[in-house]
Amino acid sequence: MELDGRLLSSGELDTLLSTDPPAAARFGGEFLISWDGCTARDHFGIIPGPVPAGTIFCSGSEQGRVCPIVPDMPLEDAIAKAVSLRSAEGICAFSGGVDSSLVACLSKRPCLAIGLAGSHDLARAQWVADAMDLSCTCVEITPDDVREGLNAVISVIPDPNAVNTAIAISQYLITRSARDLGHERVLTGQGADELFGGYARYLTCTDPGSELVRDFAGLASQGLRDQSVAALNKTYLSLPFLDVRVVRAARSIPAGEMVREGVGKWPLREVAARHIPREIAFYRKKAMQYGTGIARVLQMFARNNGYKRSLQGYLDQIRKTGGGV
Repeated sequence: MELDGRLLSSGELDTLLSTDPPAAARFGGEFLISWDGCTARDHFGIIPGPVPAGTIFCSGSEQGRVCPIVPDMPLEDAIAKAVSLRSAEGICAFSGGVDSSLVACLSKRPCLAIGLAGSHDLARAQWVADAMDLSCTCVEITPDDVREGLNAVISVIPDPNAVNTAIAISQYLITRSARDLGHERVLTGQGADELFGGYARYLTCTDPGSELVRDFAGLASQGLRDQSVAALNKTYLSLPFLDVRVVRAARSIPAGEMVREGVGKWPLREVAARHIPREIAFYRKKAMQYGTGIARVLQMFARNNGYKRSLQGYLDQIRKTGGGV
């Protein structure tokens, strides 16, 4: 939690809430707080809770909005500030892509990568960590770990389709490893694709502005999925790219400039290339569910259980019966 760009200690927070409750409307960061019958949730709703994102409720009715006051900043400065405010503790979820590599470089926190033996993400993370001289723990997961993850998340995530389930299992195993290493906060690069046009469809779409609006709106459901899974391991995800400063800086960039020379997330990659090797900043990697090998294992589970052509049918059956994999 922060106020006017400065981190708040728990003592300062208690004092502010008791002497100047309206100050909660200016709080930035990632939080859900309750005091004297009131509850406030951060501006973008990074932390799930019983009240809408960016609101203050007291005695069951809305009393105000949470709108932190931050200055307009160039994208590079905004990212650096957002990461610095989240770097006092935690571990970086790391895959070797531009998003996580930039966060890892700026935060100087230890890193964590997961993947099945021989997977793209595990090999890439180790290579990038060595190239950037990062401290990185690489955890080789097994099909049994994927099975544990599937059993854990299938009844927790709001929409257990094939993509959501594979991503949720990835997040479960990342946060499980973070917990085992003694960390509660897990810094991630999530939100970058939605802010900077990182998906493949941006390379050919005719209206990138509308696509960006739609993708950003979808982050709320993604966040609920991922934080619900992280909570199973008593951890939470911290998202510097969804800091108010970074979102504002990203929105000041014309949508048509997000893709250049057939490469998405161009403005972010340009910033990253000033901090990490250019070949890493401009490397295009697979989505986590494919890069870790988890999607492939799920397909194997489905085939082994008689669902040769329908992973979704297999997932629906598990959820319906409430049984194990």
